[in-house]
Amino acid sequence: MNKLNLSLVLLTAFALAACSLNNGQAPAEQGASSIAITHYTDSTELFVEFKKLVKGEQTSFAAHTTLLNPLGFQAVTEGKMIVVLSGGGQPEERAEGGVSAAPGIFRIAITPKFTGKRHLSFQLLSAKATVTHELGVVEVYSDRKTADAVTEAETGAAGIAFSKEQQWKISFANMPVTERVLHESLTVSATLRPRAGGEAIIAAPAAGLLRAASTGFPQIGMAVKAGQVLGYFVPRLGGETDAATLQLAVERARIEAEEARQALTRLEELFKAEAIAEKRVREARSRNRLAMAELDAAQHRSNTYSGGSGGIPLKSPINGTVVAVGAGAGAAVLDGQTLIHIADLGKLWLEVRIPESELGKITQPSGAFFHLEGEDNARVLEAGRNARLVAYGGLVNKDTRTVPAIFEIDNPEGRLRAGMNLRVGLYTGRSEKILAIPASAIVDENGITVVFVQKEGESFERRVVEPGTRDGEWVGLRSGISNGERIVSIGAYQVRLAATAPAALGHGHAH
Repeated sequence: MNKLNLSLVLLTAFALAACSLNNGQAPAEQGASSIAITHYTDSTELFVEFKKLVKGEQTSFAAHTTLLNPLGFQAVTEGKMIVVLSGGGQPEERAEGGVSAAPGIFRIAITPKFTGKRHLSFQLLSAKATVTHELGVVEVYSDRKTADAVTEAETGAAGIAFSKEQQWKISFANMPVTERVLHESLTVSATLRPRAGGEAIIAAPAAGLLRAASTGFPQIGMAVKAGQVLGYFVPRLGGETDAATLQLAVERARIEAEEARQALTRLEELFKAEAIAEKRVREARSRNRLAMAELDAAQHRSNTYSGGSGGIPLKSPINGTVVAVGAGAGAAVLDGQTLIHIADLGKLWLEVRIPESELGKITQPSGAFFHLEGEDNARVLEAGRNARLVAYGGLVNKDTRTVPAIFEIDNPEGRLRAGMNLRVGLYTGRSEKILAIPASAIVDENGITVVFVQKEGESFERRVVEPGTRDGEWVGLRSGISNGERIVSIGAYQVRLAATAPAALGHGHAH
C-alpha cells in the first residue's frame, strides 16, 4: 500500500492576496471558503484547489499533478483525471477531465447531488502513472451560506510562495525526512597514488642515447604489457672506441670462432680413430664455446652503436600505463635519468593523512568519501565492499604530525589520477541512527544552515537546522526538523530566491 501524506488547509484571505499578486489578478470564483490539499503517493504528487462543496452547485478542481522523478519532478502532460465522491450512504458520483492548456494541470468540474460527509478521491490514468489519491472525507453542504459560515482551523502564515509552474520549469524535488544509519566521518587530506608493485620507473643505466622501438617511442597514456620493449638505450662510447674498431673486433672474433670450430672437428675425428686422448677433445670444445660467446658479445657491442634496433632493450616490468616520459627518441641522457614512468591505474591507493589531534576519534578507519570536480555525487568507499584497508599506521610522522590510512580502490573508468590531492571524509568506525537529508537540501546563509520545508504544494517555510554527522551525500540533523516533514531536496536555492527576490524567477501561476 502506498504511503500517503495528507494535509488539508483552508487558504486565508492573506494567502489569496499573495496568489493574486503572482498572476496579476484574483483567481476566479475563489473566496474565503477555498480549500487546498497536497497529497502524495509513491510516484505522484497532487496539489488541488477548490471551493467548499455545495449540493447542486458546480465546483471546479485545478489538480496540479507531478511525477516524482528523483532527479527532478515533472508535470504530468497527458492522460485523464477522474474525481470520485463516494460513501456517506449515497451513490457514487464521478467527473473526469484532461490536461488543460497549462501542462500539469487537470481541470474537472463536478456538481454534487447529495449532502453530508463524502470520501473524495482523484484517479490519474496516464501512460507514465496510474494511481489513486485518496484525499479523505470532505463535507458537502446544503447551501453556500452554510459552507462559508464554517471556520477552518488556521494553519499559520502563508509562507514562501513558489508555484507548481515555477517548480516544473527548474530542477526541483522534495522528499520526506526519515531516519538513516549514518557513519561518522572527519575531513582530512589524502593523495591518490599507484599501489605497491603497481609502479615502475625505467632509468638510464649510464650516459648514452635513446632509440625508438619498431612500434615507436612510448607516449603518455599508452598502455603497455610486462616484457614489452619500449625503446633501446645506447651507451656512450668510451675512450678511443669507434664504430670501425667495434667492427674489427667482430671480424677477429668470427675468425677465431671459425678456427676453434675447425680445430674441434679435426680433434673429434682423431679421437674416433683413437689417436688422441679424450681430454684434448674436451679442451677443444671449451675453446669453441668460448669463441662463439666472444663472437656474440662482439656482435652485440657493434649492433648497439650501429643504428636500427641496436642497443639495450628497455622493457616494461609491469602491465600498466605510461604516465611520464623523461626524454624522446634520439635524446642524449645522463646516468640515472628517468626515462619512462609506468603505473597500473586500474587499482590505486588512497593515502589518507590523519592529524595527530584527530586520532582519538577513530576506532578503525572503515572507508571514506570524496567529490571529484564535475561529479554531482560523492564517491563512497566502504572497506570490504568496494575498497580494502591496506594499512593503518601506528607511527606519527615527525614532520607532518599525521598517521596514514591506506585504502586500495578500483579505478576501471580511469577517472581517478595518481597524484591527485583530495579532501576526503574518513569514516571513523562509529555510526548513529539519525534524521538525515541529502546535502543538496542544505543552503548556507553566511554560516547558518538552512533548509526549506514544503508545507503545501506551493507554500514553503525556511527552517534553521543543526547539522550532525556527514556520510557521503547524506547529512544528519540534530534539530530543526521533524520526522516525515518534506524538505526541498533539489532546487532549494531557487526557493530561497523566491523568498528574497520573487521577481527574479518570474510568475505564471495558473488556477
